[in-house]
Amino acid sequence: MLIGNTNIEKGVFLAPMDDVTDSSFRTISKRFGADVVYSEFISSEGLIRDAKKSIRKILFTDAERPIGIQIVGHNIESMLKAAKIAESYAPEFIDINCGCPARKVANRGSGVGLLRDLPTLKQMVDSIVKSVSLPVTLKTRLGWDDKNINIIEVAKMCEDLGVQALTLHCRTGQQGYKGNADWSWIPKLKENVNIPIIANGDIIKPQDAEYLFNTMGCDAIMIGRAAIGNPWLFQKIKHYLLTGELLADVNILERINTCIEHLKMSIEFKGEWAGVIEFRKYYAGYLREERHIAQVRNDLMPFTELAPILEILDEYTQSLLCDEKYNHYLSEA
Repeated sequence: MLIGNTNIEKGVFLAPMDDVTDSSFRTISKRFGADVVYSEFISSEGLIRDAKKSIRKILFTDAERPIGIQIVGHNIESMLKAAKIAESYAPEFIDINCGCPARKVANRGSGVGLLRDLPTLKQMVDSIVKSVSLPVTLKTRLGWDDKNINIIEVAKMCEDLGVQALTLHCRTGQQGYKGNADWSWIPKLKENVNIPIIANGDIIKPQDAEYLFNTMGCDAIMIGRAAIGNPWLFQKIKHYLLTGELLADVNILERINTCIEHLKMSIEFKGEWAGVIEFRKYYAGYLREERHIAQVRNDLMPFTELAPILEILDEYTQSLLCDEKYNHYLSEA
């Protein structure tokens, strides 16, 4: 699969997720095998007004490459200006958000709301593709609702306008994240367009990836919610695609160590208070399926400083090391 100068076969991508895929999480995901990562979606209005939060979202390091910067909005002029600002930071791609189902986004005509106004979407995509030198990609859904599925029309339009890859979250906007993703639309898209198709939605295990590549025929897959607090999923998928073997789940000690490393990176990027507060969403993924772990997560939530968090996690780790099965693990490591 070729997008601009980026050539990746059977790529495993990290999806853009608002308030989730920040620089620290993208870096961790790359370390465990994500081929391409995307920024959180960035408001075009915030970006052109030089809003501090929007500017922070657009920053990335070379360790995160290849990376796409995703912008969202409904005003064509603002989106065009935002695309040019994003281009100045030199990512590999500019991605247009045409799939966010959040009401505060969609009801303003942004995100999946653009699927109800194809003339505006067409003009927006055309303007951005013609005005930036970077490859433009687009992430979308099947349609606004199940009575208005227009993904084939949208895909053909995007290809004609010069979009170089299309990511399909295989649900409608009205579904949000409910129900099952309908992967059967992937081969239908492949029959109708020649640009790469990236499958997204309900990819939670290596076997899902294999099915989408080998049976549905997608060019790449994109992992979203399943990767939160579980960056090893990228590693597991790539190993399975290569060998047909399933990697064992990582143990709680490794998950705690990675959680701490990720938290420290978040603090380095955002400062201690914001870095700790905004990290809370990851605890459920990293800290799970062990005795008393729910209580540990609850104990961590009130803190806004690193020191007491490290103390609680160290105390829990020491309790695990006193457990016979973890001493056995350490003796074989």
